[in-house]
Amino acid sequence: MKMLRFRSPSIRSLDQEILCTIRLLDDSEISCSIQRDTKGQFLLDHVCNHYNLLEKDYFGIRYVDPEKQRHWLEPNKPVVRQMKSAQQPYTMCFRVKFYPHEPMKIKEELTRYLLYLQLKRDVYHGRLLCPFAEAAYLGACIVQAELGDYDPDEHPSDYIRDFKLFPKQSLKLERKIMEIHKNELRGQCAAFAELNMLQRAHSLETYGVDPHPCKDFTGSTAFLGFTATGFVVFQGNKRIHLLKWADVSKLKFEGKTFYVIGIQKEKKLVLTFHTSTPAACKHLWKCGVENQAFYKCAKSSQIKTVSSSNIFFKGSRFRYSGRVAKEVIEASSKIQRDPPEVYRAQFGQSRSFNSLSHKNLIMNMEPLVPALPSTNEYEETAADSAVVSVREPVHLSPLEPSAAPADTEQQSIENGNSLSNDLQPPHVSTETSNVRPQAPKTEDVLEEDDEAGGALTISELAYSPCASMVPTPVDDSQGGVDVLFSSPVQSPARLLRELHADPDIQAQLEAERERDRAYERTRLAARSRMSGVLTNSLRLLSSNERLNACVLSVARLVAVVMGILLVTVPTLLLLLESDIDVSFLHEIRQTPEFEQFHYEYYCPLRRWILCKISMAMENLWSD
Repeated sequence: MKMLRFRSPSIRSLDQEILCTIRLLDDSEISCSIQRDTKGQFLLDHVCNHYNLLEKDYFGIRYVDPEKQRHWLEPNKPVVRQMKSAQQPYTMCFRVKFYPHEPMKIKEELTRYLLYLQLKRDVYHGRLLCPFAEAAYLGACIVQAELGDYDPDEHPSDYIRDFKLFPKQSLKLERKIMEIHKNELRGQCAAFAELNMLQRAHSLETYGVDPHPCKDFTGSTAFLGFTATGFVVFQGNKRIHLLKWADVSKLKFEGKTFYVIGIQKEKKLVLTFHTSTPAACKHLWKCGVENQAFYKCAKSSQIKTVSSSNIFFKGSRFRYSGRVAKEVIEASSKIQRDPPEVYRAQFGQSRSFNSLSHKNLIMNMEPLVPALPSTNEYEETAADSAVVSVREPVHLSPLEPSAAPADTEQQSIENGNSLSNDLQPPHVSTETSNVRPQAPKTEDVLEEDDEAGGALTISELAYSPCASMVPTPVDDSQGGVDVLFSSPVQSPARLLRELHADPDIQAQLEAERERDRAYERTRLAARSRMSGVLTNSLRLLSSNERLNACVLSVARLVAVVMGILLVTVPTLLLLLESDIDVSFLHEIRQTPEFEQFHYEYYCPLRRWILCKISMAMENLWSD
């Protein structure tokens, strides 16, 4: 007899170290070695220890698979299982995953600085769309944070031209930036200028949006996003949908189709969108589930395991593991340590990681020497634009020509190059200026915008982020976002017209109808024969006493088993819902499935029973 041999990983393969390179928000890199069973939380802690960062729940690590689909690294799963067929060494990016709803509630300056760096990236890649006045103010805040106060002896008349802030950086916009930089922001330190930028940026409609390109049922391109407020849809220069998290009842997907089910104006609303690939649709669904849990739930214990489909069909199951926004804010308010030093990359200085060597980093961390600047140059557009989609400023010398950064994270990941401009991060004082941050919108205006929930013009320019930076990237040179959809979704009316106009399609439909009719006739004939066989079998059973006894014994056994289950299952549920502290009951109570059963089924059933009992007692006493 041939023995079955199960493959087991050898000790050598388990001990094999894998090199991981993590690109940070300032385009510098750190590396570490991991084992095959190392989980994603290790890498996140690795980067946070590098920064000496405590408010780390806002951040995550993102990677790109060989199909150019972006993913967030899950902390509870091994890194190797998630990377799958990715080439070694693994290359990932440290980014902001959940944008704080109120940046002023962030406790430490270090966390605000990292959020500032992320917003600069959003601005540069077009994810943060803003009108002319807002763009000028954001650009001035960036210049003030990077250069400090305006000095006519050091800054020539066109010093803003050397900043790559916008894809369409007109002279009008540069003059407005210089005016704000010279007059309104004078005297502000870097930390306060960054805080002003966060205050102004978080009031924009596209703040915190990671745009997912989709097609609606008419075939028009739309961008879906998840913010602290809720689910948003951008089309053209308008926000056509805003569904608050309290009104979103379910998110699900099937293949390439993504569904958002909610309530708007006391009516059920079902929004349907089509993605380019099933992987893009699943990533969109997981991002929605995580954002809904993070911003909507009051406690992490309320987070449920979510299924992508209904109970009768097998689907993907996913559960967000981590703290929610309210818990993060509470934890931030309890931080008692001295503020950590913030190292900012400034102009005209070299960036060196040797100054960070005094920090207590975890094992196997080796800072990489920054690679040479990319040779690709970003074309400047001199066309005037009243409204601009802003991009991230590049660390460069204010008096020298600029070398543009790599256009995309994907391009930099494939090439393995990171920008360096020989900048050194000095220690920056955390003293606060006496100038108060400017609030661009009043609370009343924001509440009116939120209550509208419908179409809202966000800009005169169509929302069109850099196509290579969306979660399903594609090069702009290949046609942009439209290339993602090789078979665009057509409207039902157009499909119906084409259906009636094509004789070949009509002939195929008629043949299909004929096959369906023949199948139905065959099925009915088989059903009649089966009913005759069952009738004859029942007659034989009734005439045979031995068979009757066997059937009765089986029926008794089934009845006994059902009775035991009817007694055992309710008893077990009562024990689980009681305060009895037994080890196996405690383990069952900690499972996500039991928590979901408790909140979705047991609690409503208990309230219903108590309500009925109270009503019966009231009727009895009234009689």
